Amino acid sequence: MNPQSTPMPRSGNPLIELAVTIVIPAVILMKASGDDALGPVNALLAALAFPLGWGAFEFRRRGKPGWMAGLGLVSVLLTGGIGLLALDPQWLAVKEAAVPGVIGLAVLVSARTRYPLVKTLLYNPAVVDVVRIHAQLAQRGNVEVFERRLLLANTLLAGTFFFSSAMNYALATWIVTSPAGSAAFNEELGRLTLLSYPMIALPSMLMMMAVLFFLARSVRRLTGLALTDMLHAARQ
Repeated sequence: MNPQSTPMPRSGNPLIELAVTIVIPAVILMKASGDDALGPVNALLAALAFPLGWGAFEFRRRGKPGWMAGLGLVSVLLTGGIGLLALDPQWLAVKEAAVPGVIGLAVLVSARTRYPLVKTLLYNPAVVDVVRIHAQLAQRGNVEVFERRLLLANTLLAGTFFFSSAMNYALATWIVTSPAGSAAFNEELGRLTLLSYPMIALPSMLMMMAVLFFLARSVRRLTGLALTDMLHAARQ
C-alpha cells in the first residue's frame, strides 16, 4: 500500500512517518474493514488517506517533490485503484514487486551514466571532500580501481532493490488471496503492510548500509585518508 520496501524519504521524525504511513493504515485496514465499522471501501480510503496526506505534507514542507516520494505516491494510488476497482489480487503482488524493481533498474542504468546512483549517495561534494579524495586516488594510482569498486557497489545496491522486489511479490502472493474490495482483502493488505517492514524493508536497509560501508572502506584504503579527513562536517 506504500513504498514500505523501499527506502522512505527523510523527514523530521522517522517514527512519526512510520506510524502515519504504515502502522495507522494497517490498523485501519485490519480493524475497521468490517460492515459493522467503516466497511471495506471506506476503510481502504481512510487508510490510503494517511500516506497520501503525509506525502502532501512533505511536499509542502520541502517545497519540491522527491523521486522516491513520487514513486510512493504512485504505489499508494495503484493500491487504491486495485482495491476500489476490485481487480484480481495478483495485480497487487505485481505492483508490490514493480516499485522496487523499477528503482533497481534505474540504479543499473545509472551505472551507464556519469553519475551512478551510489556515487550520488556517497561520493557527494556536499558530504565529502571530493577534490582531496580524487587527488589522493590520483597520487596513489588508484583512480581506475576506485571506479571499478564504484561500479561494483552500484550493482550491489541495485541487487538490494531486486531482493525487495522478489520478496514483495512472494509475500503479497502468500498473504493477500481474498477478492479485492472485500473486508478480508483489506485485512490481508493490513497484515502485508505490517509484515513487509520487518521482513523486507529492514533487511533491505541493512544491505544498503553494508554496500555503503564497503564503498567507504574502499575509499579509505585506496586514499589512505581517515574518515574524518574525508568528511566536510567532521573537519568543521
